[in-house]
Order: sequence, then C-alpha cells, then structure tokens
Amino acid sequence: MPKFLPPSLRGFAVTFGEMLRKPNTQQYPEEKDLYPPQPRFHGRHQLNRHPDGLEKCVGCELCAWACPADAIFVQGADNTETERYSPGERYGRVYQINYLRCIFCGLCIEACPTRALTMTNEYELAEDNRQKAIYEKQDLLGPLLPGMVPAPHSMVEGATEQDYYLGAVTGATEAQRAEVAERDTAKEASA
Repeated sequence: MPKFLPPSLRGFAVTFGEMLRKPNTQQYPEEKDLYPPQPRFHGRHQLNRHPDGLEKCVGCELCAWACPADAIFVQGADNTETERYSPGERYGRVYQINYLRCIFCGLCIEACPTRALTMTNEYELAEDNRQKAIYEKQDLLGPLLPGMVPAPHSMVEGATEQDYYLGAVTGATEAQRAEVAERDTAKEASA
C-alpha cells in the first residue's frame, strides 16, 4: 500500500479489499460439522456416574454457591440402605440448571469435589419456551453405559465410599444387577 496516501484512504483500501473477498459463510443448520467445537469448549453440563451406575453428585451444593449467575439449584437428600443413589451419605435429589442465566464460565465444574459435573460440547440449547431452558436432573444425567445399572441400588459389596473415588469400582456386580431386576419386577407387579 503506497505510503503517500493519507491514512483515511489507506483504511478505505483495506475495507474495499475485504468487500471483494469471497465471504466465508456457513449454512448453519444444514452444515453443522464445518467448524466443530474445540475439545475444551464449554457447552451443556452433564452429571456423571460411577462405573456401576451410581451418581457422582453428593448434593453438597458447592456448584450452586460458586455460580456467579445463580443459575444452579441443588437440593440434597440422605441416602438410605433401601434407596442409594450415590456412594456418599447424601445425593442430589433436585438438580436444576437455568440456561437462560448460565454464562458457561465453568466455575461450577472447578468447585465440584467429586468431578460429578462436567461440560459437554453440545451447544444447541435454544428453546421456544422459557420453561424448557431449565434442565432438570434427568436431563443432565449422563447416559447409562454398558456395565452400569440404574440407581437406586446398593454399593458394590465390600467397597467403601473411598473405593469409588479412587476408581477401584469398575462396573456393576451381579448382586447389583439382581437387586435392580428384583426392584423392577416388584414395580411391574404392583402396577
């Protein structure tokens, strides 16, 4: 670019050069995979499970305290021997995230002592109803992977809460599978 041109004309030269360049347009709903999110992208939250299917959330409410936008509501409850949802003394009975308030900062992830809460790469969270933007616990829970059984059920026999957090539990046992099958059979019989 010639130096003898006044600065305002040099600025316009950049503008005119950009006007002649072919636009880089993504046809979004049809071409979603053109620019995939990066691996560390902060998207929708997910509540994780232990390898046997028990939930990692212990209902401590630290994520709600850490949230600067007040988007998270957690209400803990005590586990019982007949209904155990997590290996700890407590579990998150009510867990809600309001995505109209969430700023996707990740402070809730850092505050979680059990790594129960992580963020996925899912970014399509637009809704046509404000109520649908409040995700409940069942919407946030991670899927049951092979080797897991749905909670509530007892812990692995002989395992302690510490064994779960150290990774000693690798999957559901036959006793846990039988317990869940028996519970489901009893529910069907009473219905």
